Amino acid sequence: MAVEVDGVAPDFELKDQHGTPVKLSDFRGKKNVVLVFFPLAFSGVCTGELCEIRDELPTLVGDDETQVIAVSVDSMFAQRAWAEKEGYEFPLLADFWPHGGVAQAYGVFDEERGLARRGTFVIDKEGVVRWTVVNAIPDARDLNEYRKALAAL
Repeated sequence: MAVEVDGVAPDFELKDQHGTPVKLSDFRGKKNVVLVFFPLAFSGVCTGELCEIRDELPTLVGDDETQVIAVSVDSMFAQRAWAEKEGYEFPLLADFWPHGGVAQAYGVFDEERGLARRGTFVIDKEGVVRWTVVNAIPDARDLNEYRKALAAL
């Protein structure tokens, strides 16, 4: 079961595409977080979704009040290659080991396939989940819904 609205977002620490540790709680009191789980780097729907985030990032983060963080079970090395190919500058976190541990904590890990479903969690500066959506693996999410959720904060 996915983390619910008004619940505290589970803290985690994962390495980004450059090997730098990123801890969710480091943003507490500083920035809202849009936490985007995606199945696999280099796949079609994932590339489309993250390219849309890349292209619309200034309208999502506003006055630097929001941090976008994307997470998949891919290795740090796959994340880096994909980020370089597509020009992603936001953190791509490797939920590689323990395999899918963070996706499991958020209730979006697909045990049968061994990867994350398309889950997004908008987390406020206090670390509370204020909006969430979980889509089936083939179904892209609507970026306009992210904007609405962030505007409500």
